[in-house]
Amino acid sequence: MIETKGLTRHFGETVAVEDLTVHVKKGEVFGFLGPNGAGKTTTIRMLCCLISKTKGEAYIDGLNTSDEKDALKIRQIVGLLPEATGLYERLSAYRNLDFYCKLYGLPKRRREENIERFLRMLNLWERRKEPVAKFSKGMRQKIAIARALIHDPKVVFLDEPTASLDPEASKTVRDFILNLKKEKCTIFLNTHNLDEADRICDRIGIINTKLITVDSPNALKRKLWKPRTAIHLERLNSNLVASVEKLSTVKKVETSKNTIICEVENPEKENPIIVEAIVKAGGKIQYVTSLYRSLEDVYLKLVKETPES
Repeated sequence: MIETKGLTRHFGETVAVEDLTVHVKKGEVFGFLGPNGAGKTTTIRMLCCLISKTKGEAYIDGLNTSDEKDALKIRQIVGLLPEATGLYERLSAYRNLDFYCKLYGLPKRRREENIERFLRMLNLWERRKEPVAKFSKGMRQKIAIARALIHDPKVVFLDEPTASLDPEASKTVRDFILNLKKEKCTIFLNTHNLDEADRICDRIGIINTKLITVDSPNALKRKLWKPRTAIHLERLNSNLVASVEKLSTVKKVETSKNTIICEVENPEKENPIIVEAIVKAGGKIQYVTSLYRSLEDVYLKLVKETPES
């Protein structure tokens, strides 16, 4: 649905995005992560045909972003939540959305249905007649999200969709994104919220001007770190540690207070063997847990190890 090949954008001597090659599948939630100034927003602006590329290629649903006729069609099938909401503050929430519906050429009945649907989903239907100027920053963000989706686009670009939202509203937006996924909508998500990306993205790309990596959150964690198992004991002694170290499948053994921490290849297969060895050695196990690295760990490690262009 989204494909780039060597996509590059320079602003004078500044390289904003360099040699970006990525493919986003139809119906996928694709997270785009990177530090401030890494090129995330510039990438979205190129893909939405708001700015031109310096070189390379980019396609949306097979349409070329560099072709003028294709660019008009792309604008019809994509929705965009930009960094700044850019709403008409004197107009009501309803009239803001109705205005954009008309720009997309939606018939009256469909306009009414879509506006009510999205305002109810975002818990703003009861305040639809109020001018946006009275709304909080978070409420304006919700209206901007509804605006991006009001014409039922095939592809949605969301630039920090939960910025300024409280935890309850953020959950509403996350659930909303997952519902869009069920409807086979392709979602390109720029976010600094790593927990959010971990929860809802099928795959993520990490960029720092150049693309560092692309994969699912779980696959990235497995690539960088081996799974670890923590066995919490009533008491820890050297015999129990030795019983685990003798196992050929355990790669590394550490201890912390009354806990043995093992690096393993296949926790589901190896954990029962470790537990059995400890019990045979006289150990009393309180509980066993798997230790997982977070997406934040992955992100910080990769960005730190990748030099800036």
